[in-house]
Amino acid sequence: MQHFSILTYHQIDQAPPPPATFRSLYVTPASFRLQMITLKRLGYQGVSMQELMPYVRGEKKGKVIGLTFDDGYTNNLTNALPVLKEFDFTATCYVVSHLMGQHNQWDTPNGVRQAQLMSAEQVKAWSDAGMEVGAHTQNHVDLTQVDDATAHQEIASSRHELTELLGKEVKSFCYPFGFFERRHVRMAQEAGYQSATTTRRGRVDARSDVFELKRIPIVRSTYWPQFLLKILTNYEHNKSAQE
Repeated sequence: MQHFSILTYHQIDQAPPPPATFRSLYVTPASFRLQMITLKRLGYQGVSMQELMPYVRGEKKGKVIGLTFDDGYTNNLTNALPVLKEFDFTATCYVVSHLMGQHNQWDTPNGVRQAQLMSAEQVKAWSDAGMEVGAHTQNHVDLTQVDDATAHQEIASSRHELTELLGKEVKSFCYPFGFFERRHVRMAQEAGYQSATTTRRGRVDARSDVFELKRIPIVRSTYWPQFLLKILTNYEHNKSAQE
């Protein structure tokens, strides 16, 4: 049975200096480019979640790897998109529909530096460049801390709003913070998504629940040999077993 990796990125930019918090969520443009070169030279095709799903379901075979970006930062457009285009890769950016053009306000309580999120026009530019836009709720809420009516609205309405913006169906969802319960899985299914990703670590295959897909985090400290371990070995499976 074929296994597939889905890589998780956040910001593609220089990390702020210490003692800034969450510096790990930054990957420098140079490191990102080296990682994409590595995938290409190893024979992988980087693909969006929508393009990956037929492989996960066992309908297609090939050497592909999923590329995802959480939150919709402007630096995904400015620093990641040119590299993706250079190597003819596609990727999914999970967008917070009510915060387009604003900043990562959900991180403010933790003292994280503000970072610009893509505006509606920039989200459309990402889509027009051949990339996928996925939904990340309306306000980046912790779904486990809100009532069912609010959770349903956050999940379903973000899909509707982004679909209306882009003029194309939004099919992929990502749980904010990686927090969810079985009721949120059902809400994502009922909202019309075809897949949902988590922050649980590991690879996926045809046996995976497509609404609880595991991913592989790529962070500032992911040095090149470790990047190879993450994509070529059971490194992430072993990490998952330790959680």
